[in-house]
Amino acid sequence: MNPFIHPHALCESTLIGDGTRVWAFAHVLPGARIGRECNICDHVFIENDVVVGDRVTVKCGVQLWDGVTLEDDVFVGPNATFANDRFPRSKHYQGENLRTVVARNASIGANATVLPGLTIGRNAMVGAGAVITRAVPPNAIVVGNPARIVGYVDSAAVPPTADVQGREPLPPGVETLPAKGVVLHRLPLVQDLRGNLTAGEVPRDVPFAPRRYFLVHDVPSGETRGAHAHRTCEQYLMCVAGACSVVVDDGRTRMELRLDSPCLGLYIPNMVWAIQYKYSRDAVLLVLASHPYDSADYIRDYDEYLAALARQ
Repeated sequence: MNPFIHPHALCESTLIGDGTRVWAFAHVLPGARIGRECNICDHVFIENDVVVGDRVTVKCGVQLWDGVTLEDDVFVGPNATFANDRFPRSKHYQGENLRTVVARNASIGANATVLPGLTIGRNAMVGAGAVITRAVPPNAIVVGNPARIVGYVDSAAVPPTADVQGREPLPPGVETLPAKGVVLHRLPLVQDLRGNLTAGEVPRDVPFAPRRYFLVHDVPSGETRGAHAHRTCEQYLMCVAGACSVVVDDGRTRMELRLDSPCLGLYIPNMVWAIQYKYSRDAVLLVLASHPYDSADYIRDYDEYLAALARQ
């Protein structure tokens, strides 16, 4: 399976993998490296300092400038634009190319713009026309200008269980969720003209003795918190005011829950990746932790997290 080079393509590189197809009017410079079984469509330009992995699709009208790396199984939609100079001036050349990485299995929609020096995380999805001004986390779905996170790939939403749209809360109880070890607690609500009350006990409702707590509040609605796992520490999350969404990921199952009532408590065991986002303006998230703060307990890189799971 030698590479196929269309007669009307200008392919100056010899570093083209087996089964790759370079179509008409594409121009590939001599230093570019392209992997196996890729599809380089019409009117694509690829500079010298570019690395393209295996099974990558680059649709028509895309330019891959020096410093761009596309890892395996990446999709780049038509006319997506990669910038490689933060302050471009005619005849003024930057000393070193900024590295832009699109990680494995990520997709970039048509006409999206990616600013230089950023990483699009593994399995992420960039919507058509989005402008990427900051790094995109693994599995995130981003849209808009500037791009913001609106969801996570393959995260099944858990149906609401609390007082949404005027419904009464469900009776107190415990729901074990598909993500490994994650449990949703519905706490009792005592309603009174003087004010409502909800309460929980240790260890019946909070399954560990808390040794630390922290509050997350005043979060701009487009921001994401968390995006890490703990090697040892367990956590218990309650949105005591407003609402926020929590994504939990055990490496196989990813799901999203909406904490929109102080009657909901979410237990997250160690070695589960967790993200909080979609904060309402008045949201206050209370987090109880089973251990004091220890920076070494955090796993902040998703690929490192998956590797740690594989070693268990």
